[in-house]
Amino acid sequence: MAVANLPEEETKKTYEELFCSAGVADGLHYQLIFLSIFHILLCISSSLGNTLILVALHKESSLHPPSKLLYRCLATTDLCVGVISEPLAVIYWMSAVNEHWNICHYALFSSFVASYILCSVSLLTLTAISVDRLLALSLGLRYRQIVTLKRIYMIVITFWVLAMVCSTMYIQNYLITVRYSHIVIILCLVTSIFAYTKIFFNLRHHQTQVHAEVRQEEQPSQSTQLNITRYRKAVSSALWLQLTLVVCYLPHGLVTALSTHSGPSPGLMLVRQFTMTLVYLNSSLNPILYCWKIKEVRLGVKDTIRHLFCPSS
Repeated sequence: MAVANLPEEETKKTYEELFCSAGVADGLHYQLIFLSIFHILLCISSSLGNTLILVALHKESSLHPPSKLLYRCLATTDLCVGVISEPLAVIYWMSAVNEHWNICHYALFSSFVASYILCSVSLLTLTAISVDRLLALSLGLRYRQIVTLKRIYMIVITFWVLAMVCSTMYIQNYLITVRYSHIVIILCLVTSIFAYTKIFFNLRHHQTQVHAEVRQEEQPSQSTQLNITRYRKAVSSALWLQLTLVVCYLPHGLVTALSTHSGPSPGLMLVRQFTMTLVYLNSSLNPILYCWKIKEVRLGVKDTIRHLFCPSS
């Protein structure tokens, strides 16, 4: 059925609210069932994967505690996506398929708020990780004195409180939450780009100094070489997490921007649901990236799995 036949007051609602109405979701039943089944699989992978990562990070002692706390915060948001956001999305879609509109609206609201909170905290945490890596390089020996566990706890708590307050403003005014998300996205991307650019030039400058020492037949300090090698690996893992988030979030951002300048249609609404699936997929990909890029976490996950299946060993 054409969405143009909806009453004028209906067209003022968000795309998601329009989705919870008779006629709009008509003809999308099979697609929504497919999305629901796929998301159930994502729920399982995200929940199990991030639980293993949290256990491995808890056991890991070689990582700097403030840095480890930021990774634990990121893994916690990914775990909550698998336990809270994705099940709510499944309820949201299946209630639309079965035309249970009251359940659809409640699931929509809960899914929207939960997703905004968790996505905001994930983005803010990854930005904090990029700044943490820059400070580790710039501050040198003063890094451990300035970047303390207590300060990082305060920053993480601020992230969660800010995300919860701004996301629940959806109840009062939808535009407040939308504008908040735009501001957060822009600030986080600009900050992360600046941090990694600064890191790149600092590392390049350090590499130039090492080559100069080699040409002067001065042997660079072995401990310095090891520290820089380890630092590069830490930056690489953080950068991979950041790029993966951008790749998963960007399509949904583009479709959302497009939807504000065009009339609502079932096709565009379905595309929004598929791009939202990419956003949720990020929570299942992050544990893979942890194991791939962070050796200590990979060993911790292997050790946890070995103890689960071979407790006697």
